[in-house]
Amino acid sequence: MTNEIHLAFAHPAERAAATSAGVPHDRISLRDHIVDVEIGAFQSERGTTQRVCFNVVVEVRSRLEPVEDDVDRILSYDRVTDAIALELAAERLNLLETLAERVAERILLEPQALRVFVRIEKLDRGPGALGVEIVRQRDEGAAVLTEVSDDPHPNVYFLDNAAIGSPRLKAWLDRIEAQDRPGVLCVGLPDVSVPNAAHVMAQRRIDLLAIEQNAWVLAGRDARCVVVNTRTELDWAMKQGQISVWAPSKLVLDAVQGPEVEGRDARGLCAWFCGEVSAHALLHVDGGLRETAVAP
Repeated sequence: MTNEIHLAFAHPAERAAATSAGVPHDRISLRDHIVDVEIGAFQSERGTTQRVCFNVVVEVRSRLEPVEDDVDRILSYDRVTDAIALELAAERLNLLETLAERVAERILLEPQALRVFVRIEKLDRGPGALGVEIVRQRDEGAAVLTEVSDDPHPNVYFLDNAAIGSPRLKAWLDRIEAQDRPGVLCVGLPDVSVPNAAHVMAQRRIDLLAIEQNAWVLAGRDARCVVVNTRTELDWAMKQGQISVWAPSKLVLDAVQGPEVEGRDARGLCAWFCGEVSAHALLHVDGGLRETAVAP
């Protein structure tokens, strides 16, 4: 039991050695790699960074040919730190568990990598280090995936409130639905007063929620308008030809490089969103349901 407790808190390198089942594998390790990260599910963790420490050990396939002091013949430490940096840049995450899984998956894409130990700890959330540790192994039977760009490049439409309430909305949606390219609808603040808050982050969330309320007003006008708030849901909807109404809170608040506009600047948010989804075109739609093209 004493040895088990020791291993539970030991560096991943010791864990790797203790669980190797006698199979000799070379290992590379990254110790105490500290990065300032915005991560966490609590409101107090949004809009600020905290120190996160990474310890990673990778068991690698033994090479038959000599290394000959050639960095291209090994799994470089840079590939490990790059995996961390790429996952941190991909999107803002709530859970260390999610980040650990994604870092491990990316490292195991390396041909030499066989098994990876990932320990991630928050250093600023309490009197000690709070973290997770996972172990993942290469699935030798898994197919090698290559990234293929099949983004649908939607047309994005910004509807003003007169357009949302127009009696011609149904006919306009018929035309959008008949197009070969998927349509995503964006809306602004409703024609009602929005509460004011003294704190900038609180006001940003209030404004985003007000926009989402207006998205639901549009969805209530026609059942074909489906409110979406995650990128996964949006990608699926676009591939199915569904007319989506963008609810901005999650994508905006979780973005690593979020929009540099206020939450109530719905048109600015819409323009940022177009870049995120590689939109084909951005069109502003007025009360007469006339479309004015704007550079996305």
